[in-house]
Amino acid sequence: MRLTTWNVNSVRLRTGHLPALIEATRADVLCLQETKVIDEAFPRDAFAELGYRHQVIAGQKNHNGVAILSRLPIDKHASRVWCEREDCRHASITLENGIEIHDFYVPAGGDIPDPEENPKFAHKLAFLREMAAYFRKRRPRNAPIVLVGDLNVAPLENDVWSHKQLLDVVSHTPIEVALLGDVMKSYGFVDAVRRFVPPEQRLYTWWSYRAQDWAKSDRGRRLDHVWVSPALEGRLREAHVHKAARDWTPPSDHVPVTVEIEG
Repeated sequence: MRLTTWNVNSVRLRTGHLPALIEATRADVLCLQETKVIDEAFPRDAFAELGYRHQVIAGQKNHNGVAILSRLPIDKHASRVWCEREDCRHASITLENGIEIHDFYVPAGGDIPDPEENPKFAHKLAFLREMAAYFRKRRPRNAPIVLVGDLNVAPLENDVWSHKQLLDVVSHTPIEVALLGDVMKSYGFVDAVRRFVPPEQRLYTWWSYRAQDWAKSDRGRRLDHVWVSPALEGRLREAHVHKAARDWTPPSDHVPVTVEIEG
């Protein structure tokens, strides 16, 4: 099973990229974030024509939104409300083979890394804490779970272009890194991509639109993640960050990330 996660930053703007996306990823399951469209206007037919006939959409106008598109049959699906806000930041499915997939779009958190001064940052911290609490309570403890999405935190030193300069920048602050670590530990999740790309190697999935030449400056961050529960760790086969997608026109500021899981 090949699974791809991508923050599309408006799915309707990226519909023309679908053939290239499928060719690059060969994904069985696509998990999208920041779709920015109500469910009724989601381009379902475009995905169905490419084989993704099983669809779970949770969207709203102009903001947020997630979608899971699958070639494989879906047995169950859900969309959970987090932090008592119905802002379409999560969807989950269970495939017929028993693998459970959670697609998250964690709040970005604004610009000021202080929950007292910045309600958006406070919301982000609360969201991460609630994620950890949810998975900590999950039973059974040995379920095959995949957690993917734009988690809006770059946890490792080489997940950002400058660890020292970004310590006070939202997405790489110590409190965000610690809380994301709590989410990971809550169910014993494994960082699937870093299982194949060592922590000593720089790895990014996001480059700001502000850079005139994003590739030359290469001031990226790894905000997009794929984690698996211990039940799936031994079935991981490969991982790939599709950096070339940053040059697709019009581009998302994020690129797709693909992981292959046996079975």
